[in-house]
Amino acid sequence: MALTGIQIFKLLPKTNCKECGVPTCLAFAMNLASGKAELDNCPYVSDEAREKLSEASAPPIRPVAIGKGVRAAATGGETVQYRHEKTFYNPTLLAATVGSDIADADLETKLKTWNAFQFERVGLNLRPELIVLKDAGGDKEAFARTAKKIAETSEFNLVLMTEDPAVMKAGIEVCGFKKPLMYAATEANLDEYGALAKDNALPLAVKADSVEALIPLIEKLTEQGLKDLVLDSGAREIKQSHQDQIALRRAALKDGNRALGFPTIAFPCEMASNLDMETLIAGTFIAKYGGIVVLSDFSGESLFPLLLERLNIYTDPQRPMTVTEGIYEINNPDENSPVMVTTNFALTYFIVSGEVEGSRVPSWLLIKDSEGLSVMTAWAAGKFAGDEVGMFVKKCGIADKTKNRELIIPGYAAAIAGDVEEELPDWKITVGPREAAHLPGFLKTK
Repeated sequence: MALTGIQIFKLLPKTNCKECGVPTCLAFAMNLASGKAELDNCPYVSDEAREKLSEASAPPIRPVAIGKGVRAAATGGETVQYRHEKTFYNPTLLAATVGSDIADADLETKLKTWNAFQFERVGLNLRPELIVLKDAGGDKEAFARTAKKIAETSEFNLVLMTEDPAVMKAGIEVCGFKKPLMYAATEANLDEYGALAKDNALPLAVKADSVEALIPLIEKLTEQGLKDLVLDSGAREIKQSHQDQIALRRAALKDGNRALGFPTIAFPCEMASNLDMETLIAGTFIAKYGGIVVLSDFSGESLFPLLLERLNIYTDPQRPMTVTEGIYEINNPDENSPVMVTTNFALTYFIVSGEVEGSRVPSWLLIKDSEGLSVMTAWAAGKFAGDEVGMFVKKCGIADKTKNRELIIPGYAAAIAGDVEEELPDWKITVGPREAAHLPGFLKTK
């Protein structure tokens, strides 16, 4: 059971050092109890107190690690019901399904296609993480053979999907090194699956016919010492499944129900008859609140929008994505190449740099720190003021790299031109286009 703020306060060093970011240890204790702070923020907490406080400082929804290697990931670990309250931490994991009866040649083709699905967005590499291997007919040799091939020849991690303990054991023997998720423990096989998960230190999915029916299964597994669980309420009708997702989230976060404080798995592939509809349903589960979302297949036109939605939802709204302040060379510029300046909001940088690169005009792009704000927002907030931009141009060293003394500023920041000129009397200040898409044509006239 979670500790109260006063109980936590009694275990803290009571130095009021403020190094945790709040004025007093009592305020820190209250924040810790409400999930608004982390125990690691206190540099002076003792090991004994840390052990006692571990439950209070743990996220209401336990983070569960799945897989090994470059696509190893975690699901769960969330502390808030809504993203605007703080942030979401571990992005929804995306999975596609293969049957254990798939032919070797077909599996090779599918894995080659799926491995190629990697999309670059604002400097990040977006890709799916999991393959669900579904038992087809109870053939444990075929199940193990397919699991071994996926584990050894692809970067994907695995969800082993069978309710037959013998088939599950065969799969674990050949791919246990990849730390697959076992799916799923039910009332019928609970003891056997619990023992398999514990003996092999693997995460285990738990499936029942309702949220209420999950609770005794979870309690029995946790009594056995299992902690890394993933929940499936069993609903395959869209409305009921969403109600269950919300109920599980609220129970863990609002009601403090530790028995239900685990990530979930959802199956759009079992709720629709085609991939297009699956994709729409999957998008709703990424928003609320699937820890793992399983599709029947991966295709570029369905996967990319899901990855992009996931990126947008799981980007910390309090910390915009940024790039480092400095000078960026595009298309091998020389001393006569045009010089541009913009903000360090990652999306702004990648859109502008992409357009400039596409123009094939060698250019210098100066990125000024604006705390991750876009041009208009940064200008309105005083983070992209003319005098500051001028000072940045002086200090960044661009004058040593080019003889060109014309600075192109964003069209949306035209109002700062006069102040920049005052700060840079030796430079000509030119107002560029308002939209990045117009940069290629603009640069070619220079």
